[in-house]
Amino acid sequence: QMIQIAHESLPNVKMELLPLLDEHWELVALNKGKIKLSPDWKEYARLDASGALRIFTARKDGVLVGYFVLIISKSIHYSDHFFAVNDVIFVKPDSRAGATGYKLLKYAENYCKQVGCSTLTINTKVHIPFDKLMIGMGFDLIERVYCKYLGK
Repeated sequence: QMIQIAHESLPNVKMELLPLLDEHWELVALNKGKIKLSPDWKEYARLDASGALRIFTARKDGVLVGYFVLIISKSIHYSDHFFAVNDVIFVKPDSRAGATGYKLLKYAENYCKQVGCSTLTINTKVHIPFDKLMIGMGFDLIERVYCKYLGK
């Protein structure tokens, strides 16, 4: 049961992503009763067509068990640099053994280096931390983000 890590395109993986996105949302989302999962697939397609979207996948025997989605863009603060920022990252709980998350992140990190990104930023949930992995991979904790539900 080898895990295969790859860079895949949105059209090739979208239908397989849907059930994993739902599982991911159920496990980590806050304000579930107020903010429902509703991906803007037209915007994802636009980002994909512009070359900004990158999707890295983890598969076990060909079945999708994890994903790491990044947006790569020129920095508006540092215009001679490209920054990679994560959109979502998820590995099914029953597929986390064997360093699947590490392998997925390392593959994406190497990809980002090859395409000339200056930084890779990964947001993590405080209530479901994986700080030990981030620190072990050489990431620095650089910001705290506060969020308040405002209604609607």
